Amino acid sequence: MSGEALHLFIAPERTDDPAIGGALASDSPPAIANADDPDLPFRGEAFALPALMRPARTAAPSEAGRMSASTASPVTGAEAPQSTTRFREARRFDLIDVARGIALLAMAVYHTTWDLGDLRLTPENYALAPLGKVAAHLIAGTFLVLVGIGLVLMNRDGLRPRAFLLRLARIGIAALLTTAATFYTFPDSYIFFGILHCIAVSSVLAVPFLRVSPVAALVVGIVVLATPAVMANPDYHLAVFDDPILSFLGLGMLPPRTNDYVPLFPWFGLVLLGLALARLGLPAFMRSRLSQWRPRSLPSRGLALAGRHSLAVYLVHQPLLLALLTGVVTVTGPHPKAGLVAFRQDYRTQCEATGGNAQTCRVAARCVADALQRENLWAIKGRSFNAEERAKAQALSQSCYETADGPAVSP
Repeated sequence: MSGEALHLFIAPERTDDPAIGGALASDSPPAIANADDPDLPFRGEAFALPALMRPARTAAPSEAGRMSASTASPVTGAEAPQSTTRFREARRFDLIDVARGIALLAMAVYHTTWDLGDLRLTPENYALAPLGKVAAHLIAGTFLVLVGIGLVLMNRDGLRPRAFLLRLARIGIAALLTTAATFYTFPDSYIFFGILHCIAVSSVLAVPFLRVSPVAALVVGIVVLATPAVMANPDYHLAVFDDPILSFLGLGMLPPRTNDYVPLFPWFGLVLLGLALARLGLPAFMRSRLSQWRPRSLPSRGLALAGRHSLAVYLVHQPLLLALLTGVVTVTGPHPKAGLVAFRQDYRTQCEATGGNAQTCRVAARCVADALQRENLWAIKGRSFNAEERAKAQALSQSCYETADGPAVSP
């Protein structure tokens, strides 16, 4: 993801997402209700945030001899009404809520790291370092796998159009709001296809796989995951996918400039893998004690609560983080070394592109940064120089390069 803001909004996914909510009233019967959203199978899907807890259908009286989902023991005809009540109350899987809550916590930590770097409260933006990018991909991938699992839990007794469309509408509206908000605040890198957009489109594309063999979903998922790597080979790349209008596919040679980029290839593949995993593993899960697990400690209950409200958490946490940290930087000012690493890297890149020796450029970059700070010509996010300042900065750069290129400089 570009900018890796999940923004994974990943400020944005969400997006937040940066990077990717609100309860809807419903008159749906309790037998298909979530703990906090009677009409929708999940609270969420954001940066994703997926949702996963559609209960199994309520046991009918004719099924009295089967296992009770809440007690994992046979029920008799006389016990059926009571067991049905317990079944209805226990249909949300707390383990999945907690898993999604953990992913939300990881996302919040990542976004905090990103915001600290973007506001220059740390020497560099560690979220954009290699380890930060790996973390962003793992977090986004977790949410998308959960999306696939959630689709199975929601529709395993047949597609429920009303619930599905309401859920899709919530995610789609949140995605559009994310695009509008980031277009206003970051016009050069607004989110046009982040985690929420990917979840919305993937949810629609995954519907046919709810009724075909789970092996088919597994195979197609692997193909979708592998396609970008294949298309990156010039021998197989199709130039048509470089058109910006097809950026949402993720098959172009160059990624677009955006704060949260979660294209269908390869990310839709993870939704299909989650879907296949759920269809293959759900029977065993329902028979295990894990399906009956309940959070007891305060941290686990907090994570479960966040997991039930994942879309709301996704949409709200990033603005709150930005507001808080903007207040901090207003009081403390930026980190004294903020921007130095990025400046030196940019200087070296331009220096080497114009024929400079790599070692010479590295030494000169450090010298120029120090000189600009010493002469009060340094600005973290860039500045406009007048003619005199520009001439002075160019002279400092030239002097540093000549010194670095001289024999007195140690290799």
